[in-house]
Amino acid sequence: MEIKTHKDLLVWQKSIDLVIDVYLATQKFPKDELFALTNQMKRCVTSIPANIAEGAGRRSEKEFSQFLHVSLGSASELETFLIISNRLNYLDNNTYNTLTNKTSEIIRMISGLLKSVKEK
Repeated sequence: MEIKTHKDLLVWQKSIDLVIDVYLATQKFPKDELFALTNQMKRCVTSIPANIAEGAGRRSEKEFSQFLHVSLGSASELETFLIISNRLNYLDNNTYNTLTNKTSEIIRMISGLLKSVKEK
């Protein structure tokens, strides 16, 4: 399959799905978390596909790599917020495990994409 835009990248597609999952999960958080943990989680999860898209749109391997690194950082940040949310009992174990597994998969995919971009 030929990659024409960022939307053709499976990692971008899975990142969009993760955004939806996190938004739905944070709807159940206490209202006093709206501008704290909820906001932080939404910011970092949306940063993942946004930076993949921006990097892919730059058409330079060096710039694409830089934006992939930012996406990787955002995914790691999300992992931290998921752990905190689970420990505060805002996320049940099932939701936590699902979101963590999806985040880990995206981290692996971004890392693989970074490796392939650097090898070009």
